[in-house]
Amino acid sequence: MTHTALPSSAVEQDYIWMAQAIKLARRGRYTTSPNPRVGCVILDSQGNLAGQGAHLQAGTPHAEVHALQQAGARAAGGTAYVTLEPCSHYGRTPPCAEALVKAGVARVVIAMTDPNPQVSGRGIEKLQQAGIEVVSDILAAEAAALNRGFIKRMVTQKPFVTVKLAASLDGKIALANGKSQWITGPQARRDVQHYRAASCAVLTGSGTALADNPSLLVRPEQAGFTDYPLAEIRQPVRVVIDSNASLPDTLQLFSDGYETWRMVGDDQPGAIKHVPVPLQNGKLDLSAMLTMLAQRNINEVWVEAGPDLAGALLLAGEVDELIVYQAPKLLGDRGRSMVSLGELTSLDDAIELCLTEQVQVGQDIRLTYQVRHLNK
Repeated sequence: MTHTALPSSAVEQDYIWMAQAIKLARRGRYTTSPNPRVGCVILDSQGNLAGQGAHLQAGTPHAEVHALQQAGARAAGGTAYVTLEPCSHYGRTPPCAEALVKAGVARVVIAMTDPNPQVSGRGIEKLQQAGIEVVSDILAAEAAALNRGFIKRMVTQKPFVTVKLAASLDGKIALANGKSQWITGPQARRDVQHYRAASCAVLTGSGTALADNPSLLVRPEQAGFTDYPLAEIRQPVRVVIDSNASLPDTLQLFSDGYETWRMVGDDQPGAIKHVPVPLQNGKLDLSAMLTMLAQRNINEVWVEAGPDLAGALLLAGEVDELIVYQAPKLLGDRGRSMVSLGELTSLDDAIELCLTEQVQVGQDIRLTYQVRHLNK
């Protein structure tokens, strides 16, 4: 890997153009699943913008191809800025490293290397073997944040898991009689639609499926997209935990024509649409289930479930991020708590969180936490 010392003005240019490439990559945040979000900018030999592009959908041209097509002959002797190491292998599309070599670019600036340990560095090596100067680690953290699910799947063979909860100021998700619609306001519900759209899968439990009969689909009219890059909405796959295969087929999740994976215990009779998961103490092994989802190319799981499943995932140490939409309401001490953790007898057993973002959404507050530590 080559790191070339450049005049400060040239270094600043690298950061400026990489920031533009990252902005382009964000165009695919709703649509690239299961592929990573990637952007590319190409300058000509004089340092002028010649082409730019983003990867928008799996099976379609990658960001580098779009940018090269726009740049044409001006790419020769120029510089390419790419948010992820160009691929070096043949998949549904040809390798982008090879395309950059053929275009005759003189320099390639990469935000981060490919996290897949089987291919990491090979794209860089192919470029360097062709005599192309390679610079890496420019805005790497910003590029990684765009693809945290893809990175986690490549490194740990599990998806990135976010649990979403909507609660009152006193931590209740419903009244004692179960009524919960709506604790939060319309702006918060619109916000949730954008998170759903960016996820590969939406996970729920049998209790929520029975009680609410949700669709868990992205609703364009509610989301109010202004920057969706495709004509049709990419719907994340719905995943429902149904250990005993007892949920009725008449639920929206199973009858609306969109894809749903029903995760059942591996002691259940086989069925075409059932996904058998190993049991642990009579319940689905959540860790094994998440590994299976990663094997099915799921990068990011968005969890919309009741307190039992949310608590089970937290206790299993499988939650990366917790998002709480906190409404300015008090539901009282008889309301239903937002997460079931059982009885904790020591503060050392508490699940520790780190607040990473706090945003006003309408009258509600969206609190984003990183799940830091779990004492077992």
